[in-house]
Amino acid sequence: MADYTSPFKTGIDFLDRLGVYEVLLPFLLIFTLVYAILEKSRAFGVENGQPKKNLNSMFAFVTAFLVVASSRLVAAINESIANMTILMLLGICFLLLAGVFHTGDKEMELGKAYKGIFMAIMFIGIVLIFLHAIKTNDGTPWLYYGWFFLVRNIDSGWVGAIILTLLVVGLMAYITGKPGGSGGEKKEG
Repeated sequence: MADYTSPFKTGIDFLDRLGVYEVLLPFLLIFTLVYAILEKSRAFGVENGQPKKNLNSMFAFVTAFLVVASSRLVAAINESIANMTILMLLGICFLLLAGVFHTGDKEMELGKAYKGIFMAIMFIGIVLIFLHAIKTNDGTPWLYYGWFFLVRNIDSGWVGAIILTLLVVGLMAYITGKPGGSGGEKKEG
């Protein structure tokens, strides 16, 4: 029996040989993100109440071309996007499983604390994904260097001071972020 290759697989291989995944898609991604940020922030100013679209588009165009010119940046972007998709799927699967236990009487809503915790977990996941995607000249991810550096120096005083400072700042943010009456506020009545 002859080996059968799917037409879809052949089409994907053709697009890969054409450079769609290595050039076109990263270019479109960077161009879109930079252009959207410039339009929203109005970094180059406004003209007749509208953002300067010609400057925004030219800057986004040049930035996207410079990113695509670096094969290491394109490889990091491709790896990061793929891994962030997995992280997104994990979040969606968690929400689906949480929805199994929902009665359906009213809209399911996570509390503010839970949203903050999930956002922090996702942010940490994204930072770790990017640190793993950025590689040195010998191909070792930055995440490995950071992890081995932390493991080698975990018993030093300055690492303990940094961890303690982060814990104190987190505790202060938690305490001051809670709504409610406290000293200094006068009740009317």
